[in-house]
Amino acid sequence: MTTEVYGEVLKKARDAAGLSQMALGDLLSCSESLVGLIERGKRKPTKKFTVAVEAVLGLNGELYRLLPNTTVMSTPKWFSEWPKVEEKAHTIRTWQPLVVPGLLQTARYARALLSAEPGAAEQWIEEAVETRLRRQSVFELEDPPMYWALLDECALLRPIGGKEVMREQLRHLLKMAERPNISFQVVPLEVGATAGLLGGFTLSQGDGMPDHVYLDAAAQGSVTAREETVRHVNVRYDAIHKWAHPIHVSQRLVREVAAKYEDQ
Repeated sequence: MTTEVYGEVLKKARDAAGLSQMALGDLLSCSESLVGLIERGKRKPTKKFTVAVEAVLGLNGELYRLLPNTTVMSTPKWFSEWPKVEEKAHTIRTWQPLVVPGLLQTARYARALLSAEPGAAEQWIEEAVETRLRRQSVFELEDPPMYWALLDECALLRPIGGKEVMREQLRHLLKMAERPNISFQVVPLEVGATAGLLGGFTLSQGDGMPDHVYLDAAAQGSVTAREETVRHVNVRYDAIHKWAHPIHVSQRLVREVAAKYEDQ
């Protein structure tokens, strides 16, 4: 595709968001002139610029797929419905026993996690990271969903990517929790067995659509709106939630663990 086409799509999305070139540049930490040059097809956009601008404008690959020699990572058929569910949700609740939830992951943390996939090629990893980061634009919507995350303490202690990556990730977790629609609570290790040890899951509720649940699995996860399954997972979430630290205690714990990664 030509840079002119990319520029036209960018301008249309910027106008739809009600942003001037200067305002968009401020959000992207770049100059107004760079935005203008890209819109007029006089400057080639980079992958980094594209990922950032899609997150700010709430796009889902419309610009990325216009970059030369790149393709938007194809998602498995079973998962393709889930990003649409997230965008329509007014409430998302998740439980993660091993890792930080995808919508709260940093790029380096996600890359380290995806790199552990057997046989993962570098291009697949980068495309998967960018796809995951694009999903996080749900928090930039005019009316973003309420997001409540339950994390097992294991997710804080497993050094995915090493101490620098973990330190950055935990700081990001605290930063995201400053938003009024995002909170997390930690289930302490001392609890022992909980109803969530068999795997992670995410529940989504939205107006005009049935409740959905995404279930993690080693080989292939699943997305369903089956009432019985959603009901059972809701009960499981509540059973785990009763063991979680209060929000202020959870945040203090994350700060303490982050400080330990500083000292290592």
